[in-house]
Amino acid sequence: MENLTDALEKLKLASTDKSSDSVESCLDCLLKALSNSNTEASMKIQEMGILLVLSSLLSPQSSYTPKVANIIAEVAKNEFMRSPCVEAGLIPPLIQLLSSSDQEVLLQTGRALGNICYDSHSLQAQLISMGVIPTLVKLLGVHSHNTALTEMCLIAFGNLAELESSKEQFASTNIAEELVRLFQKQTEHEKKEMIFEVLAPLAENDLIKLQLVEAGLVECLLEVVAQTVDGEREEDVSQLKTASDLMVLLLLGDESMQKLFEGGKGSVFQRVLSWIPSHNHQLQLAGALAIANFARNDGNCIHMVEAGIVQKLLELLDRHVGEGNVTVQHAALSALRNLAIPVVNKSKMLAAGVADVVLKFLPSEMPPVQFKLLGTLRMLIDTQAEAADQLGTNGKLVERLVEWCEAKDHAGVMGESNRLLSALIRHSKSKEVVKAVIQGGGVKHLVTMATSEHMIMQNEALVALGLIAALDLAAAEKDFVGSSLVSMLHKLLSDERSAPEIKYNSMILICAVMGSEPLHKEVQSLAFIDVVSKLRAHENKTVSHQASLTEQRLTAQS
Repeated sequence: MENLTDALEKLKLASTDKSSDSVESCLDCLLKALSNSNTEASMKIQEMGILLVLSSLLSPQSSYTPKVANIIAEVAKNEFMRSPCVEAGLIPPLIQLLSSSDQEVLLQTGRALGNICYDSHSLQAQLISMGVIPTLVKLLGVHSHNTALTEMCLIAFGNLAELESSKEQFASTNIAEELVRLFQKQTEHEKKEMIFEVLAPLAENDLIKLQLVEAGLVECLLEVVAQTVDGEREEDVSQLKTASDLMVLLLLGDESMQKLFEGGKGSVFQRVLSWIPSHNHQLQLAGALAIANFARNDGNCIHMVEAGIVQKLLELLDRHVGEGNVTVQHAALSALRNLAIPVVNKSKMLAAGVADVVLKFLPSEMPPVQFKLLGTLRMLIDTQAEAADQLGTNGKLVERLVEWCEAKDHAGVMGESNRLLSALIRHSKSKEVVKAVIQGGGVKHLVTMATSEHMIMQNEALVALGLIAALDLAAAEKDFVGSSLVSMLHKLLSDERSAPEIKYNSMILICAVMGSEPLHKEVQSLAFIDVVSKLRAHENKTVSHQASLTEQRLTAQS
């Protein structure tokens, strides 16, 4: 350590007169000390104020600049040295060195910046604001034959791409072309993995998704899938997963997805379809997720249903009933749910037996599967009275829905169960369905649903409750009283924040329950007439008109 102290003192002196030989020998001594005991040597460098000296030595023209940058890179491996490096003003001169043509200078400079900014989003954001991204992308293009420099750029991209602020800058460069070109040249698994680690965060940006598709990344990914699908090595399994996951991610962008769909005739779309019947779970999963992503507009959905994709998904689901792969179940149900959104698809999908296959997953205890199952059935029965009637009189389904309406640990499942319960009544308008829901204990859940923070759910609940009251008030009377329906309606009508539709449907429901003696008494005891008379002056004409009708009904039966 005495030798190091001497060398540091000499470096201070030599740096003032820029004596090349003595500076060089001092730097060699520092590098040797750092290689022997990095932490101890780094502390000594900080104690003696050498970081400021190093800053003054970072000159593009100097022969010892690579060694200075190397020392900074080594010192900055220690977390306690990163802030002192920033305070010593090392970042601006290092960034200037990125315009050097010397490959060793570039490599050591990249290492130094990477180590100083490691795990610091604020420092990485500072680099981005200083324009480091376009510079690094240009370096990758110019020096793609230099393995060490290429790896340095990829590590930097991987760190910077995690920051949202970087995406716009990356999108303004030709990063997509450079990465795809680099990927095409790789044969080693490790190198491909490095590029994948950059591609994944970049591909979260929709503009970059499109750029990657246009640069030919999809073809590269399909090739990786073809090469690894039958492989049993760990690296094959890893590459297959990464490539197929990235493919699905690219399809999340509307423009990139539509470009690959090509009206349902695209070769990429056809290749992805072939993944669904595969025996490989990862490909089945990616294929189903890809279909779910392609099914994000009505035109695509209609085309896919006409092309027979529903049957492929049903066959896939049949292979995963019971103890099947949960992620595949979830993905296939997601695809079916999306495909069921266009009105013209519903009857075709019901005729294909979608509801029957989906019901096979009722015993599932996995909330993600439950959630998608519920959403798929709700989409299928929308405007389909016969299907709503059949499902609404299915005792096992109603029993499961009522059970899931109490799944407080899983808000999504609870919400979807309530919505499906309401939808079965609203779309069937069937006394038999109403009877099944009452007997199954579903009424109280619909009353609770009417107090939801989501207006659409409130409205769906009120309409369903109105139909229950209209179709079988006598059978529902006990549940209406037990769930405090009338006081809940009083709150909704008194609340100024309630939307016009909520007020309107609440008044319709009040009129509907007046035929029940105990409910009629509750209405009278809560002085509904005062609340309703105020609504006659409501700015919404439909609400004010219904308020007049409701007031007349209340007055007549008081």
